[in-house]
Amino acid sequence: METHLHPDVPIDPPAPACVPSAYWVGPRHLAGDDGRLYDAVADTLASLGWTSLTLVRGRQEPDEAPEDRQVLRSTVLHISPDSLRWAQWVLPDEPFHLGNLPIAWQVSARADLRSLLAQWSAYFTPDVPGEILAGFLTALDARDQLALPCGGPELVLDAVTAHGWLRDVDQPGTGAVDPTFASHIHLGEVPPLIQDGDTLALVAEADEAVLAGWQAWAEPVLGAGYLWAASFSSSVPHDLVAAFADSLSSSAPVLRRVLPESTRDRLLRAPAS
Repeated sequence: METHLHPDVPIDPPAPACVPSAYWVGPRHLAGDDGRLYDAVADTLASLGWTSLTLVRGRQEPDEAPEDRQVLRSTVLHISPDSLRWAQWVLPDEPFHLGNLPIAWQVSARADLRSLLAQWSAYFTPDVPGEILAGFLTALDARDQLALPCGGPELVLDAVTAHGWLRDVDQPGTGAVDPTFASHIHLGEVPPLIQDGDTLALVAEADEAVLAGWQAWAEPVLGAGYLWAASFSSSVPHDLVAAFADSLSSSAPVLRRVLPESTRDRLLRAPAS
């Protein structure tokens, strides 16, 4: 559905009863997660037939009531019907950080059931729009050969440039930026702790060339911190990253009730009827 977007429509609460409580906003890569990143992704996975499991770990003293148990770590695990792909909601589980932001979702896949380890993993912080992650997960669910390379970096760059993003001036073959220079996607060195099944990622020395993976992030104000970040390990197939990039750069507005403070003045918005 198309709608005209107006940057000057008030959205700050409290709002009069006649003012809609939800808005169509854009661009989506600056729209945040509406405060419901878990629900948005969990709903997508449920619609794909994935099973969810809640894992809770804690400590219970002798003669202590169950409700008084001290929960140390917990996570929610979603598993595909074939058990080859899974997604973990790790935000309550003391996750490591990406761009100074905690990891919220970790998505992994393995080549076959004989493998105990993930062939590759992808990581997403809070405020990654749920619609973008849903596009990635839908493409993952539809893929048969989870570890088989398909296409090259051009798939990812073509996906964003088709929506008006610009190739990086210095590295046009490995990066692109949105027209406002707020959001980026780049193929380069993978941050620490990003897990990948390629043995080269495990044995590379500090002075050796490292495997490259896709990184994406939004930095609305240069030097003021990231709104969100995403990291794909080196073995994530390019076509799956392209599905993420296509949704990331889409011009279609998204429905929001909560806007990020750092981008609310940069978003176009129209009342949702």
